[in-house]
Amino acid sequence: MTEKEFKKFAEIFQALSNKTRLQILSGVMKDECNVSTMIVKLKLPQSTISQHLRILRNLKIIERRREGAKWCYRVIDKRVWEIIKLIEQM
Repeated sequence: MTEKEFKKFAEIFQALSNKTRLQILSGVMKDECNVSTMIVKLKLPQSTISQHLRILRNLKIIERRREGAKWCYRVIDKRVWEIIKLIEQM
């Protein structure tokens, strides 16, 4: 594994070490268009949710698409998908 690959994995694990981002990923895996639900469920302002989503997008863990007036997100990193599924089984 190259130095660049180790750095990328470290960045992903750092992102996953945040409880809110784990909750967001779990929610996105269940419902791609649930940003409004996340705001209510996590009791966080939209700006905070957006900051977390931006971090996950920048690391290419999730991607977004426009659906009408809302943004929908989906997990595109299959490794992260598997990690979240393992966490949910615990």
